[in-house]
Amino acid sequence: MTNSPPLHDPTDPSAASPASQHAERRREPLEGYADHADAVRLHASLIGDDPTALFQEMRREHGPVVPVLLDGMPVWYVIGYRELHHVTSQPRLFSRDPRRWNLQDLLPPDWPARPYVTWQPSVMYTEGAEHQRRVGAISDALDTVDRTELALICEQIADRAIDEFSGDGQTDLISRYADRIPAQVITRLFGLAETDLPELVEDVNHVLGGGEEALPAVTRILGKLSRLIADKRALPGHDLTSHMLAHHARVTDEEIVQDLIMTMISSHDNCSNWIGSTLRLMLMDDHFSMSLQGGRSSVGEALNDVLWKDPPTPNMPNRWAVQDCELAGRRIRRGDMLVLGVAAANADPQVQPAAHAGSGANRAHLAFGHGEYGCPFPAPELGGIIAKTAVEVLLDRLPDVYLAVKPDALRWRPSLWVRSLEALPVRFSPAVPTGQGLSNTWNASR
Repeated sequence: MTNSPPLHDPTDPSAASPASQHAERRREPLEGYADHADAVRLHASLIGDDPTALFQEMRREHGPVVPVLLDGMPVWYVIGYRELHHVTSQPRLFSRDPRRWNLQDLLPPDWPARPYVTWQPSVMYTEGAEHQRRVGAISDALDTVDRTELALICEQIADRAIDEFSGDGQTDLISRYADRIPAQVITRLFGLAETDLPELVEDVNHVLGGGEEALPAVTRILGKLSRLIADKRALPGHDLTSHMLAHHARVTDEEIVQDLIMTMISSHDNCSNWIGSTLRLMLMDDHFSMSLQGGRSSVGEALNDVLWKDPPTPNMPNRWAVQDCELAGRRIRRGDMLVLGVAAANADPQVQPAAHAGSGANRAHLAFGHGEYGCPFPAPELGGIIAKTAVEVLLDRLPDVYLAVKPDALRWRPSLWVRSLEALPVRFSPAVPTGQGLSNTWNASR
């Protein structure tokens, strides 16, 4: 999914570095940013476990476009549904290329969100005809995936994951289930050998976790994908890599490597968070927990509800104004940075009135982005198959699963950019492994 940042901030942005501590003490706004004199200081601890009250207060005091200090840097936080829809619909006015940022030269070297605003040669940061060429190759390759076969692969991988803990009677559904499935599915679709999967999945998790292991992990992933492309040029198969190599857009090997790693990391991250949040909702909400006894009828509704209320990517720091303009009465200067408040926009009373009981079949959420830079077709559909299958297989295999802690003991990872649970501890009646997984390669290599 291309609407997800390539890397995660591994630390709580509120744990201020020396540079950000200095910025937080700023009393005078930067020249040209008078609106930021009383700006909201945006950091992970401000969002907290339930940001609803924060969004309401921001909307009441500042309107749909909020002046904020993101670790000391003045940016605009777009929290209105209509305003966010407008920004994402106008790529000629609001670009994805971070090199346009007018404050790049003032950015401290240790600025916590730097990975999210560092240009990379992937499709995520291309514009115009170049973006259409490369995203077209990705979309066409994704559309070759057989949906029935994808569901079968997901079932087998989910069964194998459950087999590893089904006899224990307890587990953490984040680290041992939700975080394990998507990357394995996606890398198989790429055409990688199963013997490569364990190390590759581990490296993907290193990249997403940040820290000193992230850069070596990126290097290893790039090496594997480069070798994969060479192998597929020599012997094409029915996989995403081969389809991209054969595409009429004539994407280069370097472009394919960059776009595959972006697709792999962002898809795994969004999908695993979507699975974890949906399982949490179904285990703690009475409306959805009934499906644990009565079948799968509300799984799709729960998945959609999560995209409205706890989208995997709640905020995206990835638009820059191409020219001076006005947005909701705010003067936006050329090169200003806009943070897209997806979760806040989804909670906009204009689209989600307080009396609204649930999301139901309403799929007008912005969890997959919107417009030219939204999740490319058919990525949302494929991600939905992976998430829905993972949830359904777990409920089938462990029908009496229940939370091992009180719901208010569950914690979200401290981040502005991802909505991910730290853990989801559960208990269930021990069950015999089915042995229906793809193979024992994963276990043998651990």
